[in-house]
Amino acid sequence: MTDAGSEYEQEKLTVEKIRATRGAIERELDKVIVGQKEATGQLLTALFAGGHCLITGAPGLAKTLLVRSIAQIFHLKFARIQFTPDLMPADITGTDILEETGDGRRRMQFVKGPIFANVILADEINRTPPKTQAALLEAMQEHQVTAGGVRYPLDEPFFVLATQNPIEMEGTYPLPEAQLDRFLFNVVVDYLPEEDEVAVVRRTTSGRPKPIEPLFDAADVLRFHEIVKKVPVADDLIRYAVRLAAATRPGQAGTPDFVTQWVSWGAGLRAAQSLVLGAKARALLEGRFHATPADIRALVRPTLRHRVLLSYRAAADGVSVDSVIDRLLDHVKETPR
Repeated sequence: MTDAGSEYEQEKLTVEKIRATRGAIERELDKVIVGQKEATGQLLTALFAGGHCLITGAPGLAKTLLVRSIAQIFHLKFARIQFTPDLMPADITGTDILEETGDGRRRMQFVKGPIFANVILADEINRTPPKTQAALLEAMQEHQVTAGGVRYPLDEPFFVLATQNPIEMEGTYPLPEAQLDRFLFNVVVDYLPEEDEVAVVRRTTSGRPKPIEPLFDAADVLRFHEIVKKVPVADDLIRYAVRLAAATRPGQAGTPDFVTQWVSWGAGLRAAQSLVLGAKARALLEGRFHATPADIRALVRPTLRHRVLLSYRAAADGVSVDSVIDRLLDHVKETPR
């Protein structure tokens, strides 16, 4: 068999593995997580696409448990970093220390920080000052850290899943737009319906949960990333994603009036890239090898909600960013006019 044929067979097996194990992933998560199907699906989509996620939700909604469980299913090294106002960049990246060698000499040795893992839970990321946030930004964008003028590559795959608490804003440092744009999605974890809360209380007060069984490994995840990039997307679908992102920018030709009225800053090009890449990953997770407009529409909220900055007028009118995005979906048609 030729190399091309062998590669095709390997890709076919990988796609079949994704299709066959979607249900298994959900069954493993169901051992510890009740409900939150939409948030879970978006996190899995981001992982398959190779992107970082911002997770927004009140305390006590199992955000940490969800991230840790996903890391266990994919057999990835997990690290949790609690962001605080006194956290320094070296506390994340690592630092050089002076150590004595066996022959009595001394040398500088780099000791890796918690960023050297596959899945990083950056807990309450907006509670640390900009200097420390900048250290994380390099890791997210370049998949490397710099210490003492030396660059150290991070382990692959590498994901940052950062949480924000939306109700305690005192003593926080808002994330700059450049850093927000590095997150593929902003996933909202909301309160559960009553029956699901009853199930959580019953389960957590009656014994230990069943252990999660790993289904993949790091090599599988890296193969998933390559397969996702090869999922075909029609030009009309790419244009639809571009037009959705462009419609969020106030003052541009063709921008709807409600955007000009309620939005002070819109999404950039990376938003359209995230929509298309996310649509490809979602298609594979749904058992398809082609993306559709439904994949784009399903991911518009998590893709745009952290990239669209509302104006003071929107706050005065009681308008949320999700409601603006929903109106955009009604305004922008799937095919060019």
